[in-house]
Amino acid sequence: MMVVIAVHMQNRRRTQAVCGRHVCSRFRGHDVGGGGRHLWTRPSRGVAACESQACLVSESVSLEAIVRRRASCPGWKEAMEGGVDGCRGVLSPTEKIAVAAAALAVVIRSQIERAAGTTKARLSARRQRLLVQRVVDVPDCITISEAVFQLCTAIGCGVVPRATPRWWMKRRTGGTWEDLRVCDNASEDYFREKLHMPRRVFMEISEACAPHLQRQVTFYREPLQPEKIVAYALYRWATGETYDRSTSSFGVGRASGIIAVRDVTSTLPRVYADKISWPTGVRKHVVMRASMDKGFRNCHGAVDCRHIYVDKTANAPSEIYFGRKHRFSVVAQVVVDLNLRVLDVFVGYPGSCHDIRIIQLSSLSRRAEEGTLFRGPPVTLPGGVRTNGYIVGDNGYPPSEWVVVPYGGINQHLDEERFDTKQKVAKGVVERAFGRLKGMWRLFLRTHKTNLDTLQQEFTAVCILHSILLDAGIEFNENLLWEVDRNGVRRRVDLGIQLPPQPVTNATSTDEALALQDALAEQMKHS
Repeated sequence: MMVVIAVHMQNRRRTQAVCGRHVCSRFRGHDVGGGGRHLWTRPSRGVAACESQACLVSESVSLEAIVRRRASCPGWKEAMEGGVDGCRGVLSPTEKIAVAAAALAVVIRSQIERAAGTTKARLSARRQRLLVQRVVDVPDCITISEAVFQLCTAIGCGVVPRATPRWWMKRRTGGTWEDLRVCDNASEDYFREKLHMPRRVFMEISEACAPHLQRQVTFYREPLQPEKIVAYALYRWATGETYDRSTSSFGVGRASGIIAVRDVTSTLPRVYADKISWPTGVRKHVVMRASMDKGFRNCHGAVDCRHIYVDKTANAPSEIYFGRKHRFSVVAQVVVDLNLRVLDVFVGYPGSCHDIRIIQLSSLSRRAEEGTLFRGPPVTLPGGVRTNGYIVGDNGYPPSEWVVVPYGGINQHLDEERFDTKQKVAKGVVERAFGRLKGMWRLFLRTHKTNLDTLQQEFTAVCILHSILLDAGIEFNENLLWEVDRNGVRRRVDLGIQLPPQPVTNATSTDEALALQDALAEQMKHS
């Protein structure tokens, strides 16, 4: 019994800490001094799990009271060892019940601890089995990962349709783009009407530009495909519609449309770098042969300027962009060969600049002075005049060793009149080239709102498309150069021609320039 008392005295504080204030009341009201009734009470449901621990507290208290009462009796030890009169050496029935309850609490506690140990061992074994099972199932996990990766790839490539876009994405319709994607005989004419080229040429351009226009697949809106990006840029240039209207036709946002045009503008010069260049090899021989047939031996092409009408500029002084036709414009200088191919482009200066100023600011003047503009063996003309090459222009340019202009004047000699007539025919190629350029890409035909920083690149991209269509043999529809005005009268469109107020005088020309002009007139006389 002393051992039982010692054990319960040691576990008293620990048991109280575990159970807190929920103490089992099984022996509540027990009269340790004897004579009291033993009240059995049913523990509440909230403390049922702590019943055994609470019993230890109650039994420890009862045994402690018995020990204090016994120790207060004289001869306690003697009575316990052999019995002495005055104190009973035998426990009373109440004390026996208390000792039995304490022993029972110890047994229950031991059983609980043994069950807890068994539970821990069982959980540990279960964890080990799960770990072993996971190791065995690793190949299945790899298979599932591959399946998920393939599904994501299919969704990104468009094989599997994506779910409905999230709420912050504006849903749009396909519009004109969906009509262009239809492949049948009726849609071919629709394709030419909207993009001014057949489907096969469009697909060649799209495939060439696709590596530079491919978008990264993200978790947001499905990216625009390269074909749609190229189609939108061509549609914007061909129709001249505003960004708000043209983007609605393609089911894209305004910002996406601006980025698409910018990307196509920067991609075309990289992919088709040879489309705007001076002729070499067989192509040069063909150009020289065509110029010979027109009476201009060793002529490389013609030069002229046109005005691109724009809205009033906001980030630059508007008065310098105000031309002689009282419209805001930017000057575009183009050199073309006798087959209408573009050889050089220079765009960006305000509409108030004269053609002479434009050609002096361009690279043509510098390269002509350095002798790098025309390459090839010199040609000897009548009178012993030698020339490496030249281009023809109108009276807006002064005569020079590399720019041949007409004589002009009223009372002309017969040779001068013949020369001016043929010179006008030869220079007409640049006018036809501008007509084809502005007629097909009508954004540069009408007044439009533009960014002056990107206008030069956009016009260069259009000139590249012009050469691509020429190489593909695409015929130009002359009806594009005619329109019906407000009064219902059919008239020719304004190509931006602004003739100088008066021809440039020959007083500033050099002797070599006049000698070249006379030699060509003499050759035409005998041809």
